[in-house]
Amino acid sequence: MSRKHPVIAVTGSSGAGTTTVKRAFENIFRREKITAAVIEGDSLHSLDRMAFRAASAEAAKAGNNSFSHFGPEANHFDKIEETFKFYGETGMCKRRYYVHSDAEAVQHNKHFGLTDLKPGVFTPWEDIEANSDLLFYEGLHGLATDGKIDAAQYVDLGIGVVPVVNLEWIQKIHRDQAERGYSAEATVDTIMRRMPDYIKFITPQFSRTDINFQRVATVDTSNPFIARDIPTPDESFVVIRFRNPKGVDFPYMLSMIPCSFMSRANTLVVPGGKMSYAMEVILAPIMHELIERKKK
Repeated sequence: MSRKHPVIAVTGSSGAGTTTVKRAFENIFRREKITAAVIEGDSLHSLDRMAFRAASAEAAKAGNNSFSHFGPEANHFDKIEETFKFYGETGMCKRRYYVHSDAEAVQHNKHFGLTDLKPGVFTPWEDIEANSDLLFYEGLHGLATDGKIDAAQYVDLGIGVVPVVNLEWIQKIHRDQAERGYSAEATVDTIMRRMPDYIKFITPQFSRTDINFQRVATVDTSNPFIARDIPTPDESFVVIRFRNPKGVDFPYMLSMIPCSFMSRANTLVVPGGKMSYAMEVILAPIMHELIERKKK
């Protein structure tokens, strides 16, 4: 952990709501005039799209039906740890991007002076911008550990974002169908294949985070595989757990966030529609403190 060059990691599985947290941080960065160097978790996969498909097919032939993007075989856990450690020591590190779409391909080809980048590949590595105030990681493995690798030890603020599992599955099924044209059956196969790595490498991270935001639906999600739609924010609550409640100004938060309440001594519950607002209320003072500590 670094006072001079702090590292913030937002971690959560695909579709969990990490994008909402990222936007909340972007609003805080803009208001506080904080320059953040951003690392996208997808960029630290070890396999591009075609290589992953080939490796997954080979794993299946060998009887391994659990090969997934959640596990170490498809990720550079060592580079995540190295990136956080090096940034904490120097304020600099290397970065690349994973190209998700044709629009991103155009953008990255222009930036790198290339013509052959396409969706499903990585860009070349480059140095991040100089003189950033902090490093901001958003992805699957911000607090990952595996054997001797422990990225979490270099994180100054860890944020977990996760819906209850049935809600997570509903969101994934609907997103995969809408954005990728996958059938519900294909997505269920993916969920089953990922489950061992989800349990081993994703879930334990939420015990290492400083704050967790967990969305809980208030409608029936008992069979996520037949749900017709995704529960709306107004049909849910967000359970916010602070690992260390010492010094947390709960009375202030309760006064600022309408209809919020405490369910435990370290747990705040807010209406789902207030999730983004609650994040800014909670995280803005923490960011201010990180930057003030950095200046000393």
